[in-house]
Amino acid sequence: KQAEKAVHQKKEQSKTKCRKARRRHINLVAEFNRRQRKNIWLETHVWHAKRFHMIKKWGYCLGDSPTEKCYRACYRAMTKHCLLQDLSYYCCLELTGKENELLKQLGRICSIDTGLTFEEACCLSGRFEGSLNLYRADRYPEDMLGPVTFIWKPRDGSENRHLWIWMHPAVKQDVLRELQAIFQCSEPEEICIPEPVTTSIQEEEQMGVVLNLGKKRKKEDKQGEKAVPVKKIIGDGTRDPCQSYSWVSQATGIVISDRTMEILRYRLIGPLSHSVLTETLKAAALQTV
Repeated sequence: KQAEKAVHQKKEQSKTKCRKARRRHINLVAEFNRRQRKNIWLETHVWHAKRFHMIKKWGYCLGDSPTEKCYRACYRAMTKHCLLQDLSYYCCLELTGKENELLKQLGRICSIDTGLTFEEACCLSGRFEGSLNLYRADRYPEDMLGPVTFIWKPRDGSENRHLWIWMHPAVKQDVLRELQAIFQCSEPEEICIPEPVTTSIQEEEQMGVVLNLGKKRKKEDKQGEKAVPVKKIIGDGTRDPCQSYSWVSQATGIVISDRTMEILRYRLIGPLSHSVLTETLKAAALQTV
């Protein structure tokens, strides 16, 4: 009887899923979406969460300080090797329109007295990134908005140019409102329609999946392993997901687009940064049509 009982218990234990099965991708996606309702995660969040103390700031969940004593390793990487930083929480605004019209209005929020401007030849060609301080229109040297970095898209033969402006999330709303004012971009070009946003019934089903972590999936589930939770559009840390993210000016044709969390940004520090890039990135073959 004892032997039969042991065999029976062993069969029951074999039905319990292992840790790898309990942490399936379907369960993690549903759980991660739930935990990002208030603070957005970067693409490298999981990697940082295992190694850093995380803080919630500016609408994001960011790594603050390492849990291990790796300060010497980071310093050694910066001085002799390569160190990578994730700056994807920085906000990006894209300006599209005629070059003359862009430069005419952008000259009102910066000054040549502070150094570099948007009209600098080396930056205007798109070969180099520039940095400057922005002010409210025609208010220099008062009413400073904050420091930004920018890069022009190289000319492609079209009369329209693309300009990307990067700024800290703490000053994004002020800079965005000032750009909308000088370019008269008040009408939204596109409205964020959250097409895959889950309904209340779907959310309840997802929460049921999360709460049942570790439990065996019922045989009545026809989708089985192929069941994927609906991905929710959660916007970014500085903008509500249902707000407009693109504005157009009827007078000048300038378009302002919010590209935050759409264009990721990383910073490489160290003497071997260029070597890491050349080994990682491979040039695509040119194709002429």
